[in-house]
Amino acid sequence: MIIGIMGGGQLGRMLALAGYPLGLEFRFLDPNPDAPMRRLAEQITGDYSDVQLLRKFAEGLDLVTWEFENVPLESAHFLEQRVEVYPPPAALEAGQDRLIEKTFFKTESVPTTAFLPVESLFDLEDALVRIGLPAVLKTRRMGYDGKGQAVLRQKADIKAAWEALGGIPLLLEAFVPFQRELSLIGVRGRDGETAFYPLVENHHKEGILHLTLAPAPRLTQELQDEAANHLGRVMEALDYVGVMAMEFFEVNGKLLANEMAPRVHNSGHWTIECAETSQFENHLRAIAGLPLGDTEAVGCAAMVNLIGEIPDPADVLGMPDTHLHLYGKEARPGRKLGHITLRAEDEAVRDTMLLALKGFLPGVDW
Repeated sequence: MIIGIMGGGQLGRMLALAGYPLGLEFRFLDPNPDAPMRRLAEQITGDYSDVQLLRKFAEGLDLVTWEFENVPLESAHFLEQRVEVYPPPAALEAGQDRLIEKTFFKTESVPTTAFLPVESLFDLEDALVRIGLPAVLKTRRMGYDGKGQAVLRQKADIKAAWEALGGIPLLLEAFVPFQRELSLIGVRGRDGETAFYPLVENHHKEGILHLTLAPAPRLTQELQDEAANHLGRVMEALDYVGVMAMEFFEVNGKLLANEMAPRVHNSGHWTIECAETSQFENHLRAIAGLPLGDTEAVGCAAMVNLIGEIPDPADVLGMPDTHLHLYGKEARPGRKLGHITLRAEDEAVRDTMLLALKGFLPGVDW
């Protein structure tokens, strides 16, 4: 089976690495000739909207998937006329636009923060009257890793936020005084079978994920079931096939959905070494129509993103039960260059290992 992947970043790279043991083959479409998946599989280099390239890309494929949610919706529909596409393009539409996403959550009775669309400074001022301060102003499209948003804490913040983000469709959300950020990764097969990984706790800095703890500390069955119920309802409504992640705020013991990602997700990288079946293998199993793998965690894990710089691999690999993944990307500030996964028998050992790892990662503050 030959699978086409839209996007050749680190997620696509890890999908291919998970798929080769299953006998799968891959072809990538990415505009960057130096994409992280280079040398792993055939690559077609060019724009995602180029119809001629899309025809060439689709030729001989058994199915198509993607590794990031900003694939042009028109391109997904174009490919859908020529080859099976999973997840369904409807999931792209919901995942690309924060207003559509939040409205979809509301329709499916998934709790989320109050929100209003904003297209002018007048809209923003009116929305602030209704939602109040503090609030978060976000671009509706293309925002990730903390980009495209501004926190409004007082009226004096309004003008600067509008000048930075205005001129395109925006969304104003009520600020959530959350206790912690959590995420859940689930997978749904072609036959509707679903499975969920343990809920994990995420730590961000400047909007970028730096640390994931899996399973989340103080995780209860009630909280796990609540998250699985929300994500399961969303996947069923979309007739989803593949892996999906949903990010939550925990507020006084309850969950508010922040956003969903219709793809494999950074907060699930720990599953490669620390779950019975990785999120990458399960995504491929699902879209290929194969039985889903066990999602149970193996011990306690921590996943640390390497942002902007890479430590000496010898230092990292000298620690027991520590795994290093490098993406082959050129270093620059704020860029995800790789990740480290720690596996431990319990939370106490995991936390001790994290303290030791800090010695090799200057500047971290988790």
